[in-house]
Amino acid sequence: MLEIQNLSVSLNGKELLSDINITVETGARHLLSGHNGSGKSTLVNTIAGAPDYKIDAGKIIFDGRDITNESPTSRALFGIFLSGQNVPEIPGLTVLSFLKHSLSAHMHFNTGKELSMGQFLTRIEEIRDRLDIPRDWLNRSINVGFSGGERKKLMLLRLLLISPKFAILDEPDSGADHQVQNQIVDVMHSMTDTTFLFISHQQHFTDLVSPTHITTLSGGKVMIK
Repeated sequence: MLEIQNLSVSLNGKELLSDINITVETGARHLLSGHNGSGKSTLVNTIAGAPDYKIDAGKIIFDGRDITNESPTSRALFGIFLSGQNVPEIPGLTVLSFLKHSLSAHMHFNTGKELSMGQFLTRIEEIRDRLDIPRDWLNRSINVGFSGGERKKLMLLRLLLISPKFAILDEPDSGADHQVQNQIVDVMHSMTDTTFLFISHQQHFTDLVSPTHITTLSGGKVMIK
């Protein structure tokens, strides 16, 4: 699903990743481990196309396509989902409106068809009920006044709604209580058509996810065992 070839990345002239080679198999729950500052978040943000990071060498191949120079929007439409650590607050943009626009864009890209409001509401109700999210919660502004657990539930809502080919979860367990962590694990195990690359520093959460593969970074390089 994902092949990173000899990737080197810098930020403002400082090299952060050097000669990274990683393969993520289709259907994997691939753990990216390493101490703080090892380059994990830099790598996943680079995969998603964050514009601040400069690719100095190497390629990113996703689902057989070279996406090294593709925009973040194109990568998302191709099937890459990123749940980052620092999610913004967006006053005035409701959860419902945000999710409707997001799903509409993906459906139009993949099928050429338009998403009806009926289709959207049916799907959102199914997921809302599964995650035990109150209906009025959907009318709140994105992340404004959200607790850590509520932000994670919004991530799960997006994830289940979009059902991407490849989901990158950067410390999904951070700021979430055990109940929400268990929901995250359940969703990851249930989405058998989605490949996961995730970062976690909590051994309990990692054990629950039961990663199929592990890659460890140190000092911006892959540690070879």
